[in-house]
Amino acid sequence: MASSSRAVSSPGAPRGIAILNGTLAAAMGLGLQQWIAGLLLWLAGHSLAVFAAKRDPDFATVLARHLRQKACLSC
Repeated sequence: MASSSRAVSSPGAPRGIAILNGTLAAAMGLGLQQWIAGLLLWLAGHSLAVFAAKRDPDFATVLARHLRQKACLSC
């Protein structure tokens, strides 16, 4: 059970990633008029986000930190 301080939305994906995923899927579905591709993008992105959140609830912050410090850790 997630605590109230975590930013996890009700379907199980982190809030920021769910909003980004929904926005990209809506842009594809509405803007490009590719409804099926937009639904598939949303379904795949949301499923991956829920899977990752169940395995590690802090994956979004770890991913952001990894992307931000990528050059510092290269050999």
